[in-house]
Amino acid sequence: MDLLDTLVSKALDRELPTREEALAVLATTDDELLDVVAAAGRVRRAYFGRRVKLNYLVNLKSGLCPEDCSYCSQRLGSKAEILKYTWLKPDQAAAAAKAGVAGGAKRVCLVASGRGPTDKDVDRVTDTIAAIKEENEQVEICACLGLLSDGQAERLRDAGVHAYNHNLNTSETTYEDICSTHDFADRVDTVQKAQGAGLSACSGLIAGMGESDNDLVDVVFALRELGSDSVPVNFLIPFEGTPLAKEWNLTPQRCLRILAMVRFCFPDMEVRIAGGREVHLRSLQPLALHIANSIFLGDYLTSEGQAGQADLEMIADAGFVVEGSDEATLPRDREHADVAVRRRGAGTDLPPNA
Repeated sequence: MDLLDTLVSKALDRELPTREEALAVLATTDDELLDVVAAAGRVRRAYFGRRVKLNYLVNLKSGLCPEDCSYCSQRLGSKAEILKYTWLKPDQAAAAAKAGVAGGAKRVCLVASGRGPTDKDVDRVTDTIAAIKEENEQVEICACLGLLSDGQAERLRDAGVHAYNHNLNTSETTYEDICSTHDFADRVDTVQKAQGAGLSACSGLIAGMGESDNDLVDVVFALRELGSDSVPVNFLIPFEGTPLAKEWNLTPQRCLRILAMVRFCFPDMEVRIAGGREVHLRSLQPLALHIANSIFLGDYLTSEGQAGQADLEMIADAGFVVEGSDEATLPRDREHADVAVRRRGAGTDLPPNA
C-alpha cells in the first residue's frame, strides 16, 4: 500500500503523519491488517529492535475517589465490586514492587486514587520510594497520583521519581462527556508541571469509550504536541456499575489499528499496551508486540491481567526479549533530546546542536 510505504518512510525520518494519513490507518480493512502490522513493525524494530520493556503497577490506594470519570471503577458513585483501601505502608508497597522486579519489570508505577495528592500524601510516597529503592536501587519509579499542585512534581523528582503518568484519555472536545469534576486543561497542566520539574511525561489514552476516529487522532496529536515520551494505550474495560458498562466497541483488529496509528505518530517513543489488552486483543496479543515496545506485567489497578509467567512466555514465543535494566528504552539521540526539552520547559524548541 502506498499509504503504508509513505508512513514507514516518514517514521524512519522522524517525520509525523498528517491527520489524513492517521485517519487512513484507522480506516484500513481487516484484509489489510497484516500489512498494517508489518509496516508498524518495521518502525518499531528500527528504533527498539526486539526489546520489550516491562512495567509493574502497585496500587497504593484503591477506590473512594471524588472524581466522576465515567470509565473508572474507582469513580464517585461507582457500584463496581472492587477492593477499597487506604494507603499501603511503605514496606507493603516495597514487597509488591519487589515481586514485579523479580518478574523482569524495569519500571514500577505507583498509583493512588483521588483528585490529587496532599503534601502529606507526597510524604507517604517519598517514604515508599525510599523503601523500594533500598532493595532495588536501579528500578525506574513512575508516579500516578492525579492532579499536581505547584511544587509537588519537584518534590517527587527529588524523592527519586523518574516519570509521572497522567493520561489525556480522549479528545479535548469530548472530554466533558466522560468527566465533569475536572477538564482536559487540568490534565494538560499536570503533565506540564511534571515536565517542568524534569520528569518524563507518561501520558496516553483510553480507546473504546464510544469515541470517533477523529477523537482518537485528536488525542494522539495532542499527546505529540504535549511531548509525551511514554504513551500507554488503554482499551476500556467496561466495569459493571460504571456509566460505560455497556460500551463494548472494540475488536482485536480495531485495537491493532489503533496501536499502529499511535506507533506512526510516535515512531521513536515508548508505546505501551496497557489496561484491557487481554480483554480486547485476546489471542492477537503477540501481534501487538510487533507494534508496541512496552507492556504491563501482571495485574492492573482494579482488574486482573494475564499471569506474569504467561506474559513472559508470550514475549519469548513471539521472538522478543525483555529489556534489561542497563538498557536505555528510548533511542540514545531521542532520549537526550527529550531530557533537554524537559529541562528547558515543554513547548520550546531545541537548539540546532542539542
